[in-house]
Amino acid sequence: MPVLRLSAADQLLIASGDTPLLDIYAALPAGLYPPFPPVELPGGLSGLLERGGFAQNFFFASEILGVTFLAPSGRTVRAGGQVVKNVQGYDLTRLFVGSFGHLGSALEVTLRLRPGLAAAHVSRPGRLPDLNMNGPLGKARFVWDDQGQLQMLHFGQPREVEAVLAAFGDAGEGAPSDHRALFPDGMGTGEGGPLRDGRFGWVNGAAHPAVPALFARVAAAL
Repeated sequence: MPVLRLSAADQLLIASGDTPLLDIYAALPAGLYPPFPPVELPGGLSGLLERGGFAQNFFFASEILGVTFLAPSGRTVRAGGQVVKNVQGYDLTRLFVGSFGHLGSALEVTLRLRPGLAAAHVSRPGRLPDLNMNGPLGKARFVWDDQGQLQMLHFGQPREVEAVLAAFGDAGEGAPSDHRALFPDGMGTGEGGPLRDGRFGWVNGAAHPAVPALFARVAAAL
């Protein structure tokens, strides 16, 4: 069963790797937000880390304070912790994020939470390449293309949220969504898929970027 441990005062949350993403949203108090939008994707929290996040306009790995993962060798590896500056030696937390399963699967994850006095999740027809991400819209926390419907979520100071909304254009209210049925064979990268964010198009299947030789050596050593 997924396990959630929330510390609102410290703005962090510890969850098991199999925790569904929308369960994390449901567990948070008003005004605190995780480093992903309100969507359900294959693999829960571990799958999200393995893919390097989804739809974010920031460095996703910096929001992961710690991860305990099961390496392909069967070894349990603990990386990071519950504070921002906790790295000695190799930063395996950042290596794990975006590893597409080559380092294994996450057993437990410590997430940094971010505060926001205001928030808006909106949607309108369109395609991601048509958006002008310069100016206020470039500050949006999350932007993604959901089958031809542009989605945007931003939180922060009220004036900043208003500016991002104005730059996004006339839009209706967005809602949490479950996309697991779109990817029965796993969520891989490719063109022509139903979802797209600023990094990849996402398709059904296990296709993923090629692994650099040095990364493969590190994975084999774990």
